[in-house]
Amino acid sequence: NTFDESQPGHASQKSDYEISLGKLTFAPGETSKTFRILIVNDNFVEGDETIDLALSNPTGTGTGLGSPSTARVTILDNDTVASTSNPIDDANFFVRQHYLDFLDREPDAAGQAFWVNQITSCGADANCIAVKRINVSAAFFLSIEFQNTGTLAYLANKAAFGASASGSPAAVLYGQFERDLQQLQTNLVFGTPGFDAQLEANKQAYFTDFVARPDFVAAFPTTQTPTQYVDALFANLAIVPTATDRNTAINEFGGAANTTDQAARARALRDVAQNAGAATAEFNRIFVTMEYFGYLRRDPDTAGFNFWLNKLNAFGGDFIKAEMVKAFITSSEYRQRFGAS
Repeated sequence: NTFDESQPGHASQKSDYEISLGKLTFAPGETSKTFRILIVNDNFVEGDETIDLALSNPTGTGTGLGSPSTARVTILDNDTVASTSNPIDDANFFVRQHYLDFLDREPDAAGQAFWVNQITSCGADANCIAVKRINVSAAFFLSIEFQNTGTLAYLANKAAFGASASGSPAAVLYGQFERDLQQLQTNLVFGTPGFDAQLEANKQAYFTDFVARPDFVAAFPTTQTPTQYVDALFANLAIVPTATDRNTAINEFGGAANTTDQAARARALRDVAQNAGAATAEFNRIFVTMEYFGYLRRDPDTAGFNFWLNKLNAFGGDFIKAEMVKAFITSSEYRQRFGAS
């Protein structure tokens, strides 16, 4: 749920908790569900704060929202004295925050220990620590777990709706991206048994839901032929597919004259969004977008977005030479999510 953070006592999705957006599915007879909210432990002395929760948009035959359909969660403040340090400078806090911001989960013990050690192995060498923090940070964006979820969500939205979301230089708005990302990352922990099966189940559910969205239905009427449908998706990505890739997506419809088959629409959209050429062509643009979504928890401003995209392009995608990750993780906007300094 969203709310006015300017109101006294309201928690912030930047510094107090991770925004939680998604769909709860109730089986017949079920009356309760559990969902998770990840808490960010900043060191501001600000008193107890609240998060507003809300259920909305019920679907299904004979369904409706009961009362209450809203609730409030209180985050207890554990800080009593203003701190002169910033918790993001601590390796354990820094690494955990990346799990929250990029993978939407608490860290697994092995992963947390591995990435923390990358930083603490520097000892007191400040230059080494600075370099390792940059490399560790970028590793979360570059990870298999994120590339199979975050990058896919970005490309699905661009294939569906084109290069620029309303009011943003990115192809998807922050709030919609977080909703998509959380669906794709449901119950995922890379390297654990069942990861591939869970990822596949998440992708199938995601694309099934995607093609049922009202804005997608409006943009892609079922009167389109499969060729028109697929060509429009590739055109939105601004890439020319190989004949094989194009035919693979078209053939999802099995020779039908129209695109009424919802399952085929979902499979074809997935084929296009997972196109290797699209991921390569959009890599730098996605990287810059995630600097804003991951670190700053907001939509990018056009001037800043274009500055970093141009700089990253100028250095051939080398984020170290472009000093992009370094700039974001040392920026006052990022650091002030967690502490005053």
